[in-house]
Amino acid sequence: MIGLVTDSSAQLPADLRGRHHVGVVPITVVLDDEPFLEGVDITPAEFYERLGAGATVSTAAPSPGAVLAIYEQQAAAGATQILSIHVGSNTSATIGAVTVAAGSSPVPVEVVDTATASFAVACCVWAAGEALAAGARVADAADVARRVAHELGNVFVVGALDLARRGGRLAAGAAEGEGLPVLALADGQMQAVGRAHDLESAVDAMTDYFVQVAGGVPQRVGVGDALTPELAGAYAARLSDRPEVTELVRYEIGPSVGAHTGAGTFGACFFPVSP
Repeated sequence: MIGLVTDSSAQLPADLRGRHHVGVVPITVVLDDEPFLEGVDITPAEFYERLGAGATVSTAAPSPGAVLAIYEQQAAAGATQILSIHVGSNTSATIGAVTVAAGSSPVPVEVVDTATASFAVACCVWAAGEALAAGARVADAADVARRVAHELGNVFVVGALDLARRGGRLAAGAAEGEGLPVLALADGQMQAVGRAHDLESAVDAMTDYFVQVAGGVPQRVGVGDALTPELAGAYAARLSDRPEVTELVRYEIGPSVGAHTGAGTFGACFFPVSP
């Protein structure tokens, strides 16, 4: 049996986590100097309420011990090898903790640095999980994850541009100009790929961007939101009607990502389905 592990910043929804039996290492979110484990100690709704009330927020990578605990759980469940897929080292120190933990794991661990973040990491886990379910070896599934990391697309609207700017993840000039910037994450930076006059036209712009990037190739898609289920639902409905979409899942944007984007964020990550 091959175990599959990621970290909570991947925003992996329960259906994908259950389908591929993924172990998730929680990221630490610090609100007003009080630490919380994402997905364990605080809900997204509680987090955004505190954030909206003016709480200071930061995130911290897990300790090697926290990662090792998940590896030990996977081994106890019968895993003889582990594929560990994580947020990129270009945006987080998580890979460092993972690498240290892998050296003490009771079973061999293959580590994948996706060089990306948020649900883009979940896309890599999703694709690797599908490969493993089809009988792939660890090394082959790791190659699938790395390929998807390079091939995936994303598009979104940020609810709090000041948070993105403060965190250094908003590219220079991305917020300039009239209207609402429609963004995509590339090389650890949020780049503007369009502008919209309002949220309804942002849904149109994001749909057009998806169609352009997909190029007619079948895609698996995740649509996420931070307290904007109606907008995300409208966007998901638009994408579900597209012939390029073979499967679509919904996810909630949790604290480790919401700390850099704020409430009101919604968008999609997507990747091509292998023939």
